[in-house]
Amino acid sequence: MSEGFAKKYTLAEIAEFTKTTLEGNPSHSISGVDALESATPSDASFLANPRYREAMITSSAGVIFVDFQTERVPGKNYLISSNPSLAFQTLVDLFKQSPTNRSGFLGIHPTAVIHPSAIIGKDTQIGPYAVIDQHVVIGDGCSVMAAASIGPGVQIGNDCILHSHVVVRENCILHSRVILQPGAVIGSCGFGYSTDATGKHTKLDQLGIVILEDDVEVGANTTIDRARFKATIIRQGTKIDNLVQIGHNVELGPHNIIVSQTGIAGSSKTGRNVILGGQAGVVGHIEIGDGVMIATRGGVSKSITKPGKYAGGPTLPLAEYNRQQVHLRKIGEYVHKIEELEKRLSSLEKQP
Repeated sequence: MSEGFAKKYTLAEIAEFTKTTLEGNPSHSISGVDALESATPSDASFLANPRYREAMITSSAGVIFVDFQTERVPGKNYLISSNPSLAFQTLVDLFKQSPTNRSGFLGIHPTAVIHPSAIIGKDTQIGPYAVIDQHVVIGDGCSVMAAASIGPGVQIGNDCILHSHVVVRENCILHSRVILQPGAVIGSCGFGYSTDATGKHTKLDQLGIVILEDDVEVGANTTIDRARFKATIIRQGTKIDNLVQIGHNVELGPHNIIVSQTGIAGSSKTGRNVILGGQAGVVGHIEIGDGVMIATRGGVSKSITKPGKYAGGPTLPLAEYNRQQVHLRKIGEYVHKIEELEKRLSSLEKQP
C-alpha cells in the first residue's frame, strides 16, 4: 500500500516516532503499510495475534511490529512494544498526513451552500456541495466533506470530521473530535406511531435531539434517531460500527463498542465499556451495566447488571450458554436414546 504515500521514513525515524524498540537495520526505509501476507520490503506490518505467526515468518514486510513476547525470526526487522497494534496505528497516522491522502478542496468550496447566519470556525474545511443551514455553529479545525448536509441549529465542536453524504438533522449537538463516516444519519425521526381502532397509524412527532460527546465515532450508514422529547445521547469515546440502528431516547455510556448490524431499541441504556457484538439486538427500556460483553447475534431481552460475557438469545452467561450448546449438538443422540428407552419400556409393559 505504498502508492498513496509521498514520503519514506527510516526504521530509526519510525522507532523514535512510535516509541518502539528497533531490532534490525536502522537505515532500511518504509513508504507504506500492509497486511503480513501482502506486504513488500517497503511496507510495515504488525502481528497482534499469535495465530498469525506463520504469516509473520513468511512475510516480506520491511518491518513488523511485535510485542516483547513474540519469538523473532533472524534476518527480519522488528519494532517491539507492549502494544504493537497501537504502535502500528501511530505509524499509519503518520502516513495519513501525506498530502495525497487529504482532500484537495481546502477551505470553503464555492459550491457549498451556507446560510448567512451560520458560524464557521477558523481552519474549518467545507467541501463541494455541502449544505450548512441557518444558525449552525461549527468549531475550529473541522472538515465537512462533499455533499454533507447540516440541518438548522446544529452545533458542532472542534476538530470534527463529517465525511461525504453525512446528514446531521436539526438542533443536534456534536462535541469535539467526533467522526461521522460516509452516509451516517444523526437525528432521524424515532420510529413511533399511534394506531387507532381501524388500524391506521399516525406518526408521533419526535421533538428531541441527538448528542454525541467527545471522541465518538459513528460508522458508515449508521442511523441514530432523535429522542421524542429530550435527547438520545452517545457518551464520550464510544465507537459505533457501520450499519447500526440506535433508537430514540437511547443512552450509550462512555467507551462502548457497538459492532455492525446491531440494533438497539428505544429508551435502552448502557453503562461504561459495554461491547455489543455484530448483529446483537437489544429490546427497548432495559439497562445493560458496566463491563457487559454481548456475543455476536446475542439477543438482550431484559436488563443485565453483572459484568461479564453473555451469548445467545435470550442472552445467558457465556459459560452457561456454552454448556447448553454442547447439549444441543447431541440432541440427535438424546432423541435416539429416548426412542430406544421407550421401545424397551413398551416391551416390558407387554410382558405378563
